[in-house]
Amino acid sequence: MPEDWARPVVHWEIQARDPQRIREFYARMFNWAIGDGPIMQIPAGAGGPEPDQFSGHILPGDTARVALYIQVRDLRASIEQAQTLGGAALSPPFDVPGGPTIAAIADPEGNRVVLVQQ
Repeated sequence: MPEDWARPVVHWEIQARDPQRIREFYARMFNWAIGDGPIMQIPAGAGGPEPDQFSGHILPGDTARVALYIQVRDLRASIEQAQTLGGAALSPPFDVPGGPTIAAIADPEGNRVVLVQQ
């Protein structure tokens, strides 16, 4: 029997009351060329994490949720851009000990997104 393998994340879903507004926010915020149709593909970006550096957490909480962590070049400029596009700043940039610098924003419908500056 062949050796088993880790299953990568291969799809994403964002639910929205105003899908077109949210589509425009993510396209402009992260320079995503979001495809059309029922399955909206986004081409892979440059400078993403190495295959062995894709990681995450499973944490306890009062409600269930999924958080997106998206790499950006400049945290402060990205926070300003989120606010210009109708989102909000949730936390200022801070250094993760031994890791990247991160900050949290909300999209125009309140979905939390964490920005990561490597």
